[in-house]
Amino acid sequence: MKIAVGGIHTECSTYSPVLQSMADFKVARGMDLLRQAGVDGEPFADVTFCPLFHARSIPGGPVTADCYSAFKSAFLAELEVSLPLDGLLLIMHGAMHVVGLEDAEGDWISAVRQLVGPRIPIAVSYDLHGNVTQTIVDQIDIFSAYRTAPHIDVPQTHRRAAANLVDQLRGGQRRYVAWAPIPALLPGERTSTEDEPARSLYATLPKYDERHGITDANLMVGYVWADTARATAAAVVTGTDRSAIQKAAIEIATDYWSARQDFVFGVATKPLDRCLEDAKSTTSRPFILADSGDNPTGGGVGDRSDVLAAWLDQGLTGGVFAGIADPASVEKLWELTDGSQAYLKIGGALGSTCPAVTCDVVLLARTGSRSDHTREVLVEVAGNKVILTEHRRPFHYLDDFRRFGIEPSTVRYLIVKSGYLSPELAPIANPARMALTDGAVNQDIERLENRYRQVPCYPFQHSVEWRPLAWLSSRAEPGSDTITNHD
Repeated sequence: MKIAVGGIHTECSTYSPVLQSMADFKVARGMDLLRQAGVDGEPFADVTFCPLFHARSIPGGPVTADCYSAFKSAFLAELEVSLPLDGLLLIMHGAMHVVGLEDAEGDWISAVRQLVGPRIPIAVSYDLHGNVTQTIVDQIDIFSAYRTAPHIDVPQTHRRAAANLVDQLRGGQRRYVAWAPIPALLPGERTSTEDEPARSLYATLPKYDERHGITDANLMVGYVWADTARATAAAVVTGTDRSAIQKAAIEIATDYWSARQDFVFGVATKPLDRCLEDAKSTTSRPFILADSGDNPTGGGVGDRSDVLAAWLDQGLTGGVFAGIADPASVEKLWELTDGSQAYLKIGGALGSTCPAVTCDVVLLARTGSRSDHTREVLVEVAGNKVILTEHRRPFHYLDDFRRFGIEPSTVRYLIVKSGYLSPELAPIANPARMALTDGAVNQDIERLENRYRQVPCYPFQHSVEWRPLAWLSSRAEPGSDTITNHD
């Protein structure tokens, strides 16, 4: 049994001024890809997985047409060489936006289907913040998505998709997919599975899997920072019984819609000025402040200096800012010795429109190397520490700080470009605040410009009448192409 594995994975804010190119992607191949996919051992010891490649980037702005075309052409070429196949596992995200292309994943998966033909089953693994379309559903046989946010079940999700695929190929019943779009779009920070009502909604999904005729139930939040017609929440269900999967999709969609007004931020969320007031009055530590509008893991640029500017205006000290993308400043400081002073202009280095901070800094430390664009510098600014990075990236792990000799749990203030805090930072927050800041992933979503988004869509429109409908994949229609199961 031979199954090819690969795909492309990114999340694109259409509100970001920074386009993604091939240099923004890291490509996994060979055993690295299989380990990433979680299919490098049991229960797949008797399966031959053929790794193609998996291209992944930190979420950002739209992908250039040339970049997408290059990756797509290369993937199809490698896929063609791998033929014949028994099955295909595509590891995707679902919120990729390509300049000039409305449904990038639909285009990618349709091209794959055209190449492999109608008889080979295709399983896909998605982020729950991805968007789904009928075009996508019509090309696939199996769909699995993350059930946690923050995402701590990534390899498990890939294995769920692979297990469905392998079971079918071993002689199990053929799988089908049904989906029910939901006219709602909420940010991930209001739909974290750590908080209600998402916690309970996602906890019910495995129970659907136990029903007759259902093998994988999913609830998609969708991606709100893409102003596109395809952006939507959805229930997507895989199974062996057409009627059962449609019924389950309608139930899951109905439950989500019924709870739409109950979703709130899991951490205290306020305008920036009120967050700074809380910082002044808080005596416990560390006070962790999330600059949510410029969060790179949501598609933010990561170069904004709004919070630093406001912080300095208030005369606050003892803060650790991690980090602000500013390659020009990193370049300027890199050749200096620790302890050197410099005059910098920080903010908007990658294209964001924000108030710049002009200041004297003292260089404290450096890490990384020029060869792989990982250079980062730690500077002191008016009694605060600021990490400037050559390449935009999040600071989610304790080691991100410890490499600079900073112990996050003991600092007075920790300011990170984030939405909900990562699993390593959340437990040490004492307390945490999320600031409603400007940026490409503004959490005050009702302020977002909407030119292409479907209407009506909650919460952009509140008076929405909706009746759930579940749509089958065209591959589930009677008379669709037969798939031969393999022993």
